[in-house]
Amino acid sequence: MDTIIYYICVPFGYLMKACWTLVSDYGVAILLFTLATKLLLMPISIWIQNNSIVMVRLQPEINFLKVKFYGDKDAILDGQAALFKQEKYHPMLSLVPLVLQILLLLAVVEIIYNPLTYLFGLSNETAAALGAAVPGVDMSSSSWQLAVVQGIQQNTFTVAAIPGLEAGLLERVVEEIATFDLSFLGFNLGTVPSQALGIYFLVPVAAAFSAWLMAFTQNLSNVIQHEQGKLSQYGLMGLSVLLSLYLGFFVPAGIGLYWTASNLFSIGVMYLLNLLINPKKFVDYAALEESRKQLSEIEVLDGGKKERPKEEIEREKEDYKRFFGTVNKKIVFYSEKSGFYKYYQGLIEALLKRSNLVIHYVTNDPDDAIFKLAEKEPRIRPYYIGLKKLIPLMLKLECDMMVMTTPDLNKYYLKRSLMKKDIEYVYLPHDMMSVHMGFREGALDAFDTIFCTGPHVAREVRATEALHELPAKTLVQFGFPYADILEQAGSKEREERAKESPGAVREILIAPSWQEDNLLDSCLDELIEGLWSERYHITVRPHPEYAKRYAAKLQKIVDKYADKVGDRLTFELDFSLNRSTYASDLLITDWSGIAYEYCVATKRPAIFINTKIKCLNPNWEKLKLEPAEIALRRKVGVALEKSELDSVGVVADELINEADAWPDRIEEVMDGLLYCRKNGGEAGASYILCDLLQKQKSRCPSPARASGAGQ
Repeated sequence: MDTIIYYICVPFGYLMKACWTLVSDYGVAILLFTLATKLLLMPISIWIQNNSIVMVRLQPEINFLKVKFYGDKDAILDGQAALFKQEKYHPMLSLVPLVLQILLLLAVVEIIYNPLTYLFGLSNETAAALGAAVPGVDMSSSSWQLAVVQGIQQNTFTVAAIPGLEAGLLERVVEEIATFDLSFLGFNLGTVPSQALGIYFLVPVAAAFSAWLMAFTQNLSNVIQHEQGKLSQYGLMGLSVLLSLYLGFFVPAGIGLYWTASNLFSIGVMYLLNLLINPKKFVDYAALEESRKQLSEIEVLDGGKKERPKEEIEREKEDYKRFFGTVNKKIVFYSEKSGFYKYYQGLIEALLKRSNLVIHYVTNDPDDAIFKLAEKEPRIRPYYIGLKKLIPLMLKLECDMMVMTTPDLNKYYLKRSLMKKDIEYVYLPHDMMSVHMGFREGALDAFDTIFCTGPHVAREVRATEALHELPAKTLVQFGFPYADILEQAGSKEREERAKESPGAVREILIAPSWQEDNLLDSCLDELIEGLWSERYHITVRPHPEYAKRYAAKLQKIVDKYADKVGDRLTFELDFSLNRSTYASDLLITDWSGIAYEYCVATKRPAIFINTKIKCLNPNWEKLKLEPAEIALRRKVGVALEKSELDSVGVVADELINEADAWPDRIEEVMDGLLYCRKNGGEAGASYILCDLLQKQKSRCPSPARASGAGQ
């Protein structure tokens, strides 16, 4: 028995013997021993509590590191190491509680299995001789000392059976063993429940319940465990419960008693430490939540943790290498997904038409339509770069101009280049709306140039610069070329609808946003009831993001109206089609940007329901400028409160009956809202070509070299 575990057990054996001597009850002694070990280890518990608080306090900075260097594991690890060194945090300390728990458990198992050694103080030789003298004891069994105790208590032992031992010593030991009571609350603590069954099933049940209760309370209140993901929390809970069932079932009941008590006392220690060293005084939980939100957003943009096909990964590597293998890049466009090309289309077509410029087009979407387009146009060079690879690409970017529709440059995961400081970053709008309420505060601050859809955007940018004392940006009167595409797409449909008889069934499209309090969640029943008529066919087209995030909720809505779907009601769930947009006589929405695209394309009005406003900048009112998304509601249609939906049918009738009056009104509104109607692409191309030429002249003053050509 002269092993490492023996020397670990010796001090704990003395403690257990002291507890037993003090209370003369083995079960109570185990409980007292368990409490004593918790108190003795309290300094280590305090140390671990402080270390855990440091870890949680650092977690926002770690999360922001993961956002900043998303996909760059080396940079993240280097940043973490620097933080840990600065704060003197030791990651391996998180293993200390587990190691201590294992050591204590091993010690208790050893002590309870070997009472002759640790409680009665017999030497190895004496204990072995005593075991050999008791009939029926299997000396190769781990529980042979418990069998010796049981044999002596059942009078199957005689002193004369052990020659060579002092009779006085032997009689004293035998007397102590004979009076040693292993019972506690009706259980023999030396009995293994799997061998006794019956009431002993309560031992593993109690051990498992205490483990579950400890894990449950720690998930709620433990300073570090509370911050772990649900998978880690429930995984640890399941492991603890299974281990406890095993301990309670296949080892002596005394060990099950210790384990149950240890779990319960651990809960008390945790709450005591939280009272003495309250994590809330040291941890910025608001910053922690914000860091999680940003990390979650970037993971969603990257498709979560979904595994990509090997071919796609290899393709990305090749495109990444090809991108940096091209030198002297003049202009780079960045697109989040395939549908964003429509916002660049007018500009890129004008650039190709008016110059020999090569368009470098980076997209996060492997199925982006730009790849098909590039097969017909060799001067468009597309690259598939996933979000993880995009982050280092942006940091190492070298070109003259970067054009993007993604705001919040330099705030989250997309940063300005570290390699080339004079790149001109251009923000190109993906809708006609304002940029101060629907965007986060400071969303455009890191851009050099803003392509403005109209005077309202120019006013908002200048007001923001004045309010925050920012350098003036270059503002380009660009307009919204996608509006021209919408008008062309809707013109044929308008002609077809004009030929229909006045008594034809009219189409009403309900197209909500996906934000909080959207039409599907707040008032769809009232809308359908108010519009239900033989005169109308209603199409409900959920936002694609709503369908992706809340598929189960959407299915319940569809199922609810299953008996009404038919001639009067349709749910349009195929988002690759958009005919319903152009074919509708009236659109009903909340704050979805589709409303203004609809009005431009169809020259028909919309009904806006005043649900909870979509606002990402709580300080937008400081600019004292009314956002276009609010002002336009009363110019291209009618806005209704949710409390006014009993009149939605009447309002729909009026708007549809007055359809002939709306084209001119909408044209007038768009003329006042947008710059460069019908030629926004040309205006943007003129600015870019002149700007790039000027940059080239500043580097190469010779007229012979300032040709405007380049990659």
